[in-house]
Amino acid sequence: MADSKLRCYMPDLGRLLEQLPKNWGRWGKDDEVGSLNFLTAQEVLRGVASVRQGKVFTLGIRIAAPEGDPIWPGRATAHRVNVMDRAHFMCGKAEPLSGGGEWADDMVVMYLQGSSQYDALGHVWYDNTLYNGYPATTTVGAMSKASVLPIAERGVVGRGVLIDMARFRGKDCLDRGETFTHEDLEAAAAQQGVEIMPHDVLVIRTGWIGKFYRTPKEEFYKDFLEPGLTYSPELVHWFHKKEIPNLVTDTIANEVTVDPESGVVLPLHCALMRNLGITFTEIIALDALAEDCAADGQWSFLYTAAPLKVVGGSGAPVNPVVIK
Repeated sequence: MADSKLRCYMPDLGRLLEQLPKNWGRWGKDDEVGSLNFLTAQEVLRGVASVRQGKVFTLGIRIAAPEGDPIWPGRATAHRVNVMDRAHFMCGKAEPLSGGGEWADDMVVMYLQGSSQYDALGHVWYDNTLYNGYPATTTVGAMSKASVLPIAERGVVGRGVLIDMARFRGKDCLDRGETFTHEDLEAAAAQQGVEIMPHDVLVIRTGWIGKFYRTPKEEFYKDFLEPGLTYSPELVHWFHKKEIPNLVTDTIANEVTVDPESGVVLPLHCALMRNLGITFTEIIALDALAEDCAADGQWSFLYTAAPLKVVGGSGAPVNPVVIK
């Protein structure tokens, strides 16, 4: 992609996506949650109806793990540090509370998108315009439009469906740069005996985040190229027709890093998130849930999530809870 000749022929996002649908204005000129509007009370109840066994799964990765956290290249891993612990009392640096009580305190310094996280709808843009037509200047200093806060205040609850692309292809993990399409999703769903229905929260397992914990970091990040969904006009129309509110994957960016046809980096962030208002959820731990779904044959469930209420944030950490 750094090759100058390739750049000469690479389409910009405006031209690549100009004939494709947008949901701007569909829910009013002030909307900041996009396709989450599809998750009405009726859809919440449809999700609740998917609960059959009472099994609970949390999908967030650990934060500030000793072995490091999976993050987008160039971001720093989360750093947790004690600011108060037993040592302070032993050294006379702190006094116990009246009655003798002592305490521990700590803090974390991290990227808001340095763990399992939700993107704000205004996180990525082109042509100086965010989701719903908001000007990109609204991101200066802090996001005053289409930030993660409206998503966090609303919450995400509905019927989720897991599509295990790695299992469908007979692998523990998809290969570096391996792609799949909406047609592959439908084929995998058919094999699993589940249907991707309108307004489903679409959860896709590639095995990639699980691989992070089994692979030396130098190898994992070398010539970084994740597997994932790949752009096509047909795929965008499929998401639009299905009215998918939320795309959730166990990759760092929810799509193949570089589109193999155009060379554009992360075009689905703009085609789906910026233009259709589909919320992106990334760096999600899906291996345990997938193993259980394969064992009992139940691939649909109640999906619930709410990112942290970060004012002006371009994203925020989350620990989704799935109930089967």
